[in-house]
Amino acid sequence: MSEQPVFAAGAVCWRVVDGKITVLLVHRDRHHDVSFPKGKVDPGESLPQTARRELVEETGLSLHLGAPLGTAEYQLPGGRDKVVYYWAAEVDDDTHAASTFSPNDEITKLEWLTLGKARKALSYPHDREVLDRFQARVDNDTYRTFAIIALRHGKAKSPSEWDGQDATRPLTGRGRLQADSAASGIVAFGPRKLISSTATRCVETIQPTAALSGMAVTRTAKISQDGWEAGEADVETVIAKRIAKRKTAVLCSHGPVLPEIIRQLAYQTNTPLDAPLRSSAELATGDYTVVHLSRVHPTGGIIAVETHGPVL
Repeated sequence: MSEQPVFAAGAVCWRVVDGKITVLLVHRDRHHDVSFPKGKVDPGESLPQTARRELVEETGLSLHLGAPLGTAEYQLPGGRDKVVYYWAAEVDDDTHAASTFSPNDEITKLEWLTLGKARKALSYPHDREVLDRFQARVDNDTYRTFAIIALRHGKAKSPSEWDGQDATRPLTGRGRLQADSAASGIVAFGPRKLISSTATRCVETIQPTAALSGMAVTRTAKISQDGWEAGEADVETVIAKRIAKRKTAVLCSHGPVLPEIIRQLAYQTNTPLDAPLRSSAELATGDYTVVHLSRVHPTGGIIAVETHGPVL
């Protein structure tokens, strides 16, 4: 049986310098190469969590992830396959100024280059392919993004085990672990607004994200299961407001409501509701789907969709 691939995560960090988009490359003298910052997934980590941690460790930059850029896949010298997941990550002036990077045994130098110069400087074809995907986003003006994150609540006590109203059912021990794991990945995308169904199981699921991000949670029956079943939910309005705000937000809701959240995102951004997009709403407990939209043209179509689950 062949070995499982080595999984890693990283980012194409970008900023605007003198009106030109530049990207960050790392020089590794020990490996005699120039590449993008990245690193292996640690046990218990999700891919977004790994990407953000590695950015801090390798570049000294505390960043949030933008839209995914796919993977780079290649074979290591020993014959084992490696798969690296990449995201775009914007670096504003304040973040750049706050970098704590200093040369070390792993990364000897950081270098900001324009896209054309970066393509020539990169050591590996698979990295140039990732850069080409980012270049395509720049060419069609979809490189500045925000996200709407649809989170399904963690596993809750079953109705047969609970004497109270359905909306008051709390999370189980496993559900709390799912909520903690999801939070570690969600904060990598830098949410600016946290919204939850009024149901206890949703509020408890989003609390770890609130604790990590230092934000309060807005509770609303507009995305609750009770509201949905009573015909009183208003997903359309919630999604319209989030798109208009153009800031990354988390919506913690229920299995029956999630397809409508995705449907409204597709409808209000003029995106065809195809089978893959529909399937992004079919989340297990504790899973979340990240829908990336253009900050410049938020109704011009969904840029990318990714789904992640808890790592337990």
